[in-house]
Amino acid sequence: MKTRMPTSFIPKTVTVATCAALFISMASFAAPSLQTDADKTSYSMGASIGNYISGQVYNQVELGSAVNVDLVVQGFIDALKDKQQLTDEEVLTYLNQRAEELNAARTLVAEKQMVETKKAGAAFLAENQKKSGVKVTASGLQYEVLNQGSGNKPKAEDVVTVEYVGKLIDGTEFENTVGRKEPTRFALMSVIPGWEEGIKLMPKGAKYRFVIPASLAYGAESVGVIPPESTLVFDVELKNIETPSEMKEIKNKSMMPGHS
Repeated sequence: MKTRMPTSFIPKTVTVATCAALFISMASFAAPSLQTDADKTSYSMGASIGNYISGQVYNQVELGSAVNVDLVVQGFIDALKDKQQLTDEEVLTYLNQRAEELNAARTLVAEKQMVETKKAGAAFLAENQKKSGVKVTASGLQYEVLNQGSGNKPKAEDVVTVEYVGKLIDGTEFENTVGRKEPTRFALMSVIPGWEEGIKLMPKGAKYRFVIPASLAYGAESVGVIPPESTLVFDVELKNIETPSEMKEIKNKSMMPGHS
């Protein structure tokens, strides 16, 4: 899945104009005639390069770097004809210079996003704790009992089986294990702090909603589609608890003759 950098600080008209210029530049060439497999293969090679260049142009303009699309096209044609106007060393120098500019721009975007995400998370936590039934632990974990169980509660060394749905605070769902054929099973001590603390509060059979601050989740790390400093929301149902002694007994039985 392709992701693009946030664009709130860049006028949309710049991006649109640049993309339009790219299409106009390319439209000046005659439409190809795709008759043979060799024609189609050749065209596919060009299309692949064009898609890559288009992505580069889009990303650089999104980050605020100027791109002259006509000269991008001209440079491509000159290189095909072995008539580059710059030496290979000069090309490398300018590309490295641009790479440094883009890395600096990406850092600024990431820092801005982290600040905004952290601020939004704090506001969400402040509002959520006002809801009836929501409890807050000393660490800042918020939880709500959706369905209370009646079994034992797990300990840190136990292995648990759960079903859960994970969302960002804007409702974006990033994981859903409900209905999977293979159960989601893991050692409780191996998960993020908010999960370890929260699941130890749950009796077997219970279903809780956790609102986990970034400090108890992934902090400043980006994990998949989860941005840095994200507050996370999980609906978790505790299906089963296995103690170390139970797991050892199952393992020993499986090693005895007559067991599979």
